[in-house]
Amino acid sequence: MKKIAILGSTGSIGTQTLDIVREQKDLQVTALAAGRNAVLLEKQIREFHPKMAALWDERAAADLRIRIKDLDVRVLSGMEGLLTIAQMPESEILVTAIVGMLGIRPTIVAIEAGKNIALANKETLVTAGHIIMPLARKKNISILPVDSEHSAIFQSLNGEQENAIHKILLTASGGPFRGKKTADLQNIQVEQALQHPNWSMGKKITIDSATMVNKGLEVMEAKWLFDVELEQIQVLVHPQSVIHSMVEYEDGAVIAQLGTPDMRLPIQYALYYPKRRKLSGKRLDFFELASLAFEKPDLDTFQGLKLAFTAMKQGGNIPTAYNAANEKAVSLFLENKISFLQIPELIQACMEQCSYKEQPNVEQILETEAEVYAYIESRW
Repeated sequence: MKKIAILGSTGSIGTQTLDIVREQKDLQVTALAAGRNAVLLEKQIREFHPKMAALWDERAAADLRIRIKDLDVRVLSGMEGLLTIAQMPESEILVTAIVGMLGIRPTIVAIEAGKNIALANKETLVTAGHIIMPLARKKNISILPVDSEHSAIFQSLNGEQENAIHKILLTASGGPFRGKKTADLQNIQVEQALQHPNWSMGKKITIDSATMVNKGLEVMEAKWLFDVELEQIQVLVHPQSVIHSMVEYEDGAVIAQLGTPDMRLPIQYALYYPKRRKLSGKRLDFFELASLAFEKPDLDTFQGLKLAFTAMKQGGNIPTAYNAANEKAVSLFLENKISFLQIPELIQACMEQCSYKEQPNVEQILETEAEVYAYIESRW
């Protein structure tokens, strides 16, 4: 039995990870952590019998303690809970599926404790890649990408360790507004932005896909994961979401990973790497597909992607400012407090006002996040 702990068990990635546990039968869940959904976490605890559980919200954790007082499960809260779960001796793999920079510190302590990381938290590498990747190499642990695009790149690199990467071709669906121009996006409503054509995801990442900020975050993450220069990463809009990403080698050969848009595939691959296991679900029918299309991303309309390249070129804590501003902007948009097009405007403003730090430590990363939040609250 392979033992796993999951941070973010009630979210999209977390619940799909538990779907795999149900199907495969040889994964043992040692701990579960979530934000404030005590009702769903109680159900998960009763089904999967972890030794430990945590909720970020203390009131929710108190509610959970009452709900499961008949069970021998330790319930924690806040950052202390995440850190305790991240380094618990019983687990082998930590699935980091929480949203936001909350994932940085638990990931670091898990690596220091010798845990392999199934990484679904983009912000960890976007803001702290310069800390995480050297530490992982030092501790000789694996960072196994759960994101479909990075998993595709990871799979396309298998067996090619001796060969240099010429280019990473990072695919993007284009989201619900592919082909639209800025004028078309003036009056976009939340409900429209949440209608992704291919993937079923949480609200935040769905909005990020609509703005193409999500692809910008993936560009930053890919740079750290695969140790390439920013100029070696090219974004391709691929509306069918069949090719999840590709790697071009020095001789011109391109290796791609294809599959249906099912997040369970990259999750399961990370949990069982290097083995592949049978997985239920739809398979690709190439006769049904008939053709695959590719387009250049429209950087004039989707400024969020363009700003990501700018942030990564500047480096330091500017990617943190980019990420923090986007998190706050998406939250305001979901609350109908700003417009869709104000999301990239707000990101740019925060990047421009950020006090630059070349090699930020964890405390400085979190300080940058706090400064961005304070700036946004003072202006919007």
